[in-house]
Amino acid sequence: MKKHVLAGLAAVLMSGTAHAQAPIKIGFLSTFSGPSGQLGQELLDGFKLGLEASGNKLGGRPVEIIQGDDQAKPDVARQAADKMIERDKINILTGVNFSNVMLSVAKPTLEAGAFIVSVNAGPSQYAGSQCHPRFFVASFQNDTAPEAMGVHVQKKGLKKMYLMAPNYPAGKDFLAGFKRFYKGEIAGEVYTPLGQLDYAAEIAQLRAAKPDGVFFFYPGGMGINFVKQYAQSGLKETTPLFGPSFSLDQTVLPAIGDAAVGGFASAFWAETFDNPQSKKFVADFEAKYGRIPSPNAAAAYDTARLLDVAATTVGGKIEDKAAFQKALETVKFESLRGNFRFNTNHYPIQDFYLTEIVKDAKGRPVMAVREKIDSDHQDAYVKDCKMPAQ
Repeated sequence: MKKHVLAGLAAVLMSGTAHAQAPIKIGFLSTFSGPSGQLGQELLDGFKLGLEASGNKLGGRPVEIIQGDDQAKPDVARQAADKMIERDKINILTGVNFSNVMLSVAKPTLEAGAFIVSVNAGPSQYAGSQCHPRFFVASFQNDTAPEAMGVHVQKKGLKKMYLMAPNYPAGKDFLAGFKRFYKGEIAGEVYTPLGQLDYAAEIAQLRAAKPDGVFFFYPGGMGINFVKQYAQSGLKETTPLFGPSFSLDQTVLPAIGDAAVGGFASAFWAETFDNPQSKKFVADFEAKYGRIPSPNAAAAYDTARLLDVAATTVGGKIEDKAAFQKALETVKFESLRGNFRFNTNHYPIQDFYLTEIVKDAKGRPVMAVREKIDSDHQDAYVKDCKMPAQ
């Protein structure tokens, strides 16, 4: 009997040791090709830099990254996610940039028992009635940065605004967020096809509406083309542009150049943040990749850091899903943003700032922080979240 007990105990200990040494498999599914291909690379670079800070480990365990290109297409994303789940047996899915892609892969990933910790996409559906124990967003809920800009524009006293965004879930979330706090006249609300790159007709309609300002959301190549065409039309001199950081940040600013200067963006983080951890991140990122990081890269870096702290809390045993969930919910780490914590729906509570696009000492367009718009901002959907048990 004693031999059997000792043998059993040894087997358990050996199993635990093997478990601790096995790599944590992370599926990094993002957009690496097409007009928005740089967005995926920005997220991956930020995430990898965050992993380097913990020796490329999470909770002391090595990490294996399985990379996939969703091409910004939900059907392609679903096929890639299925392979990651069935063949690669991933523990965590991250990297997703577009909300329509997230909505296509979240359900099968969660049903397979994996965690999703989003570095970017923050659809409203999973913030509210579809909230899930293993679904976390470390970046933002889609509506929140636009809500902050709505607060600012309302305070600024602009009477008539024109709104533009791509016709997909995040585009609708972003404009809904702006309208939640802006109470002036909406001179136009235009949704363009996702991926559209020529905005001549829309800009002509905008000019005819004669708004006091334009709130827009166009990430990646869409944003580059829109802002350049807007400046070329001459409207930049008379009608200011307002957007969330994702339309006026370092994923697009180098390509837009001077056309972006004078625009305003609401952001949870900017490359000009004045805290020690943020300054070090910007310096390290620029030294490694030869460019200034965007809020996308900052959120991805923070995601890797919080995953390490949460995994360390459970001794690396993230397979204990209830324990890992609790560790994520209560995680405390040195965020680049300074103020960050998860709400009960697993979306962030954080501060938002007004930034203006200016040139730095090297003549590069950057996001200069002008003022804090709101502290401890939480999304509007948390009240609809009845978090089920694990």
